Amino acid sequence: MTGRFVPFDAIFERVLDAVDSAGVPEQIKPVHIVRSLHGQVRVAVSEEVEGDASRREGMERLERLAARLHEVLGPHGGPDDGGVLFVVPALLENAGATAREIRPGVFLVDRLVTGGDWWTVRASHAAPGVRRITLFSVKGGVGRSTTAAVLARRLASDGQRVLVIDLDLESPGISSAMLEPGASPAFGVTDWFVEDLVGQGEHVVAEMTGVPTWAHELEGEVRVAPAHGRAPGEYLAKLGRVYVDGGGSWGLRLRRLVSGLEARYQPTTVVLESRSGLHDVAAATVTDLDAQVLLFATDSDSTWTDYGILFRHWQSHGLAPHIRERLSIVSALTPPTDASGYLRGFRERAWDLFRHVYDEVVPADESGDVFSFDLDDDAAPHCPIAIHWTRGLAAGTSLRNLRLTDPVAQAYAEFLARFDGLVGIDGGGETR
Repeated sequence: MTGRFVPFDAIFERVLDAVDSAGVPEQIKPVHIVRSLHGQVRVAVSEEVEGDASRREGMERLERLAARLHEVLGPHGGPDDGGVLFVVPALLENAGATAREIRPGVFLVDRLVTGGDWWTVRASHAAPGVRRITLFSVKGGVGRSTTAAVLARRLASDGQRVLVIDLDLESPGISSAMLEPGASPAFGVTDWFVEDLVGQGEHVVAEMTGVPTWAHELEGEVRVAPAHGRAPGEYLAKLGRVYVDGGGSWGLRLRRLVSGLEARYQPTTVVLESRSGLHDVAAATVTDLDAQVLLFATDSDSTWTDYGILFRHWQSHGLAPHIRERLSIVSALTPPTDASGYLRGFRERAWDLFRHVYDEVVPADESGDVFSFDLDDDAAPHCPIAIHWTRGLAAGTSLRNLRLTDPVAQAYAEFLARFDGLVGIDGGGETR
């Protein structure tokens, strides 16, 4: 192994160069390039290839590929043991969500501690007649909890049955913000994940939603599934077990929880308040639940940089066509001074971001079979859905006594109008 420094970001291009130089033979494909938790690279094929005389030449070329990777990747090249791993076919077929085809018949597999749910987009459909909406942001403090309550009240005033699920487990707030102490349920989301590990999840579902006081006066229904119940108990001990793989990955277990709540309470709309940031918890709410995703943002360099990491990931791994129609961007905390100028700049930066998931349009192409939008297209996903900051809203709106009147109405009027069009609602709702 060489003593040269080879950074992690150089691995992919060097792997591609080595694969192209080796010319992996068809008779031994599929070939998996496995990058370990420590970032070390090994070559793996099915154990059925081992000892097969008809594939001897191909194996010799594969061994040269392994030797080449060891040479050019430095410490990321793995142990110097001659390097081809023979594994059972089932292990290769179920290599995980991070497997991606980098050349025909050649796959790069990343073993990850976290982040795996960002590598796939699933069509985990809700029950018929149920709409799912995820409120996501890369930064906290952008008003997702307030928006969840506003949406719930607006939709319930139109006669819908709304279920709000708090998945911001490290910073739980919906329970205390939306529910009076006496209205909080016995259990919360963390309780379900812990009890599900020992097969008791179904006992929790029946007692993990509460109803806000203001919801009783509405035509529809609002139920809230908080992060914890009325007595949080050993919350930190439970939180430390929430992400354990038990009967499936975090994303799979989350899908089971949401489906179980939908089956029991039969909502027409499910609002999921996601954890902020790029953690797996957030990934599952964005990619695994077939939800319409509202991306909350402020016009700051750090926000666009973080979203850029995510959008470039979707673009480079071929996920853009599967996720882009779910996305819409929200201008959270739009300032009252020169709001139009702020939103213009916001739109331009959002367009630069969304171009990672838009199709490139050839001028001569008039087929119209593309997913792309002009900068000034008001129906585009990059066109900001504005929530306007007001002094009254900043002073503290009680989510326990929520009314869609000033200052909430002033802050959310444009947002709610755009939201109605986004999800196909005729509009209306209460104004009192």
